[in-house]
Amino acid sequence: MAVMRIPYELRIGWRYTRSARTAARNGFISFISGVSMLGIALGVAALIIVMSVMNGFRAELFDKIVGLNGHAVVQGYDGKLNCWQDIVEQARATPGVKSATPLIEQPLMTSFNGRVQGILLRGMRVSDIRSNQLLKTNVLAGSIDELSPGSGNVAIGARLAEALGAQVGSTISLVSPDGQSTPFGSVPRIVAYRVSAIFEVGIYDYDKAFVVMPIEDAQSFLLLGDAVGMVEIDTVDADRVGDILAPLIPKVRDRGVINDWRSMNASLFEALAVDRVVSFVVLSIIILVASFNILSSLIMLVRAKTRDIAILRTMGASRSGILRIFMTVGTTIGALGTVAGVILGFIFLLFRQSVVNGIQFLTGQNLWDPQIRYLTELPSKVDPLEILGITIMAFIFSFLATLYPAFKAASTDPVQVLRYE
Repeated sequence: MAVMRIPYELRIGWRYTRSARTAARNGFISFISGVSMLGIALGVAALIIVMSVMNGFRAELFDKIVGLNGHAVVQGYDGKLNCWQDIVEQARATPGVKSATPLIEQPLMTSFNGRVQGILLRGMRVSDIRSNQLLKTNVLAGSIDELSPGSGNVAIGARLAEALGAQVGSTISLVSPDGQSTPFGSVPRIVAYRVSAIFEVGIYDYDKAFVVMPIEDAQSFLLLGDAVGMVEIDTVDADRVGDILAPLIPKVRDRGVINDWRSMNASLFEALAVDRVVSFVVLSIIILVASFNILSSLIMLVRAKTRDIAILRTMGASRSGILRIFMTVGTTIGALGTVAGVILGFIFLLFRQSVVNGIQFLTGQNLWDPQIRYLTELPSKVDPLEILGITIMAFIFSFLATLYPAFKAASTDPVQVLRYE
């Protein structure tokens, strides 16, 4: 029965990787190798964590923004659409459009128990309110089913409820500057509404500002008659929204303008894209620096093992065999560091919110302020192709770092080394 033999290059390379710790010099080399491995592990872990968080941040923002604002909106030139029914029919007849719904959005003020907050009033059809998954699945208290035309009920965001000190059953007052005209000027219009539901969609700006009511009540409160503020459009593919809505643009050009989710949130998503690229470059440099540590540790190892190399050459080892020995050492350090980094990165992502909460508890600092970060929790979305790319990049850096020391070892002349032994 044939027994598979491990090539001597791999056995010697693995032994050099562990490095004998009996001599002080070899112990120092082992320490440098350990630091190199740790550096690669931390660099890979940091890169995986940052890229996954960036992906999650973009995905969460996209889902929540599109979930409330749709893929595009048709807005009237004077802030309102009078013949919105025709626009809805034309939009629904456009290939690739899933739905077109009328909306009213108006910045106003609200007050409760002496507290005043700026809000964004959002009027929606009752059927659209009850079918909106983002609202329906994120109700913290009360029920959106109580919203109906003429009921005097509204739903408000959780952060707005906290700021006002309101809860389900509280009566808040909405204030509109466009009220009745009098000989002394315009009198603000103030109407009281009952809070029937409190929701938390997860985006701080929405939870702090949104007040949702039936569109009929919004039209009555804002004195709009039958007009609406905009028509929200959902398509089959958000990334192709421009191409899908291109035939609709000339049909509505005389009544309004179409803005898609990219143009409405351009600065936010552009900032995310730039931050993502910069983070990738900076963290890749960390892995590159760790690879230079592998280079330096291998150079010291070659110097320490010069006599061993000469003996191996006199025993018949080829230059390519010596080359493979030291390439094995370097790539093993890089591979172990990369695997450790991937494991460390996944562990952090799995317990990311607990880690953030623990650091906040220990330091007393708010590391994830929803007012700055938009989202209430640290998001994450792992892209397998990105993880594979990061792993390959770290391995390539480690492999390239082994080439110079390995060629240096392979070019050792055993006659010159052993002449003075």
